[in-house]
Amino acid sequence: MSKIQMTTPLVEMDGDEMTRILWQMIKDELILPFIDLKSEYYDLGLAHRDETDDKVTFDSAYATKKYGVAVKCATITPNAARVTEYNLKEMWKSPNGTIRAILDGTVFRAPIIVKGIEPCVKNWESPITIARHAYGDVYKASEMKIPGAGKAELVYTDENGNETRELIHTFNGPGIIQGMHNLNGSIESFARCCFNYALDIKQSLWFATKDTISKKYDHTFKDIFQEIFDAEYKEKFDAAGIEYFYTLIDDAVARVMKSKGGFIWACKNYDGDVMSDMLSSAFGSLAMMTSVLVSPDGTYEYEAAHGTVQRHYYKHLKGEETSTNSVATIFAWTGALRKRGELDGISELSDFADKLEKATIATIESGKMTKDLALITTMKDVTTLNSEDFIKAIRKELEATL
Repeated sequence: MSKIQMTTPLVEMDGDEMTRILWQMIKDELILPFIDLKSEYYDLGLAHRDETDDKVTFDSAYATKKYGVAVKCATITPNAARVTEYNLKEMWKSPNGTIRAILDGTVFRAPIIVKGIEPCVKNWESPITIARHAYGDVYKASEMKIPGAGKAELVYTDENGNETRELIHTFNGPGIIQGMHNLNGSIESFARCCFNYALDIKQSLWFATKDTISKKYDHTFKDIFQEIFDAEYKEKFDAAGIEYFYTLIDDAVARVMKSKGGFIWACKNYDGDVMSDMLSSAFGSLAMMTSVLVSPDGTYEYEAAHGTVQRHYYKHLKGEETSTNSVATIFAWTGALRKRGELDGISELSDFADKLEKATIATIESGKMTKDLALITTMKDVTTLNSEDFIKAIRKELEATL
């Protein structure tokens, strides 16, 4: 069969460690044999980010704004140990944080459901989608180590030079401080993305922060959501038969555990980071979750919601066999290819993405899976495959479908 032709490139962001190995396997086995792939390639591997003083991360984000669709591999956010390991010039910030700050928008994450992989929370009957704000908070924070006794303040200076000060703390000895910020415009975009997405999939929307403690920062999120909902969305939600409600983050956690699922849970940036991992693991595996950043201007960036699978990578370097789940990374590719097909009017490309997803799920439901799923499946007599053989099994299923 002839390869599917593309007209517009998608932005391809390569990554780190074991997910980088999977990335190439997926391209070689599941993408390039079937699609004449047009992509603008950016190497976001930590070594290359260091070589370019992280300029490559910014370039990839601006390219995404240009072309409208990107697919991203998992990347390392370095800590002190990584600085030593990779001999870095500095402790570069989260590439995801940088990209999200440039693109704005909201990250929507939902579990990939397959038969035989039952949720840990037995009353969950339907997927729960996390809507994660994609700007600011701890990911754009400024931090400082306090060497000794003294006073720390927040200082705002307006355009006329007038200062407003707020005491943080009077230190009697060493400590640390962190300054976070957000933008009303970004919060407004976050709210509208969540409300629109809820209407699109006709699911109720929850939003939760800690406004009882954070009476200005978190309370601003709460107020903006409520103002926009009342002014623009209440009637639409009523007509769709869905609801929006706000609750405290600790109350939301308790409610989620007792729920049946089937709703969207909107979270601030850090809350969404943590809760999406909790939900993906509880639904089956960290590698069984879709993730897409949707910007207000209609830009889409698809990625896996998990990390670089460092432990498996070290085994791979020793020549040892790994059984690493590639499903989320495959679904990042299918999401980007489907959206590229939709935007360019190439139905064959979108259809291929659908078939690759179905082939991936069918492979697992036939009893062929990676070790992480084999350990938790309710199916009997399953076959545990290594990283490469799992991808090849999906290819066999895909070719049968095509």
